[in-house]
Amino acid sequence: MSSDRTDSLIRRMFEHAFNQGRFAVVNELVAPDGVTHTPSWGMPHTREGLKQLIAMFRSAFPDLNCAVEDEINAGDKVAAHWTIRGTHTGLFLGNPPTSRPIVVQGMIFARIENGQIAESWTLLDQMSILQQLGIVPPPRSR
Repeated sequence: MSSDRTDSLIRRMFEHAFNQGRFAVVNELVAPDGVTHTPSWGMPHTREGLKQLIAMFRSAFPDLNCAVEDEINAGDKVAAHWTIRGTHTGLFLGNPPTSRPIVVQGMIFARIENGQIAESWTLLDQMSILQQLGIVPPPRSR
């Protein structure tokens, strides 16, 4: 597989699914039996669970924008560092809107098979989200 194709899978997922809410792209980019090891707040680790996670974020942060900052491709593997930005104007994990903005870093590592994401591992700074929204207090200084 060419790096251009692998590179476009991650970027297309963020641009089309997360930023634009085009959930059909998940079926195109993630294998039918693909596994998404994602902090999913109880959602299944399938492409349907990924759609639910994206919908939750888009509902809580309607101006959601995810940008790939850097990406590395090696054979059938891809790793990307990304930033998510948005304003909390919808319900998030049962918490009412705060109108606060968030800027959060994340990383994704994926294994590609037959032009689709067969398995992925996503790390998102969840604590930072909760702290920026005022749901969890920031750490105390010593």
